[in-house]
Amino acid sequence: MDSFGLFCTGALLACGLYWFVCLLGPAEQKGKRAVDLSGGSISSEKVRDNYNQYWSFFRQPKEIETAEKVPDFVDTFYNLVTDIYEWGWGQSFHFSPSIRGKSHRDATRLHEEMAVDLIEVKPGDRVLDVGCGVGGPMRAIAAHSRANVVGITINEYQVNRARLHNKKAGLDSLCEVVCGNFLEMPFKDNSFDGAYSIEATCHAPKLEDVYGEVYRVLKPGSLYVSYEWVTTDKYRADNPEHVEVIQGIERGDALPGLRSYKDIAEIAKKVGFEVVKEKDLALPPALPWWTRLKMGRIAYWRNHVLVTVLAAIGIAPKGTVDVHDMLFKTADYLTRGGDSGIFSPMHMILLRKPQVPPSKS
Repeated sequence: MDSFGLFCTGALLACGLYWFVCLLGPAEQKGKRAVDLSGGSISSEKVRDNYNQYWSFFRQPKEIETAEKVPDFVDTFYNLVTDIYEWGWGQSFHFSPSIRGKSHRDATRLHEEMAVDLIEVKPGDRVLDVGCGVGGPMRAIAAHSRANVVGITINEYQVNRARLHNKKAGLDSLCEVVCGNFLEMPFKDNSFDGAYSIEATCHAPKLEDVYGEVYRVLKPGSLYVSYEWVTTDKYRADNPEHVEVIQGIERGDALPGLRSYKDIAEIAKKVGFEVVKEKDLALPPALPWWTRLKMGRIAYWRNHVLVTVLAAIGIAPKGTVDVHDMLFKTADYLTRGGDSGIFSPMHMILLRKPQVPPSKS
């Protein structure tokens, strides 16, 4: 082959590599870089051990039903997946309905802004983000509402990532992040003007525990909105395929157990809230939220090859390959749950803390 042919071949390979790694890159350009993947607060050499520990919770499922074990279980999960989520998904770890003519990023932002619009906060109000992750929703909501948003997450690594992103976005004066358990929040009674949770309270072993804490810290008359992960009226517990899908979602997303949509309002009323509005935002005319998972399959295989190579040469922890494979399988269960209509990640409930506490009688 002459020198011109070699040059053309080399240029073609270089362009192909650029396309493979960069153009088919992260879902969000502001996400984590592949070469910076880690195990969160877990040291690199212990990522695989912690991944095996995570799966051990499901080998003895009764263990994760107790409230005292769930926080460690969820913390381990987010140490394992946070960097991969940021790399492949972006800074908002949740779904949103697809919108014609809008990008996934724009659809996500509008979904987040709707949450704060529902709770009717004003600039300068103090708002609680229950389970804030790395703070994608927090930043969108602070920028949109100019409220002071305080986020809480159990994962210390996510706290550090959120603070870094807040500073880069120029929103650290409006956004505060606290490391803590939303089942026992380190906030005073009646100290927030509003609250929201976006696909976060599904990690609570008992929804009434986290709703009770939100109720405690809200000022009387204030609103709280939550987007809940639920099984729908189409779910049948005697259908083996339905059970397989729901259990697959639970295993791959650190859930102690999905709740039925029928239970949400009753639990909220039990702790004292008034139910203002309840709606499954995934139902038509909303466009499917799971199309983003289907469209990402080519990128997944590119990502998996890249993770495997990075792990083989010691840049990424070896257990990262196992975690990435788990998340892809979970994406399939989520897609099946959406296609069949037995699962929704955005059952919205809007609640108000009464001005006068309900009678105990």
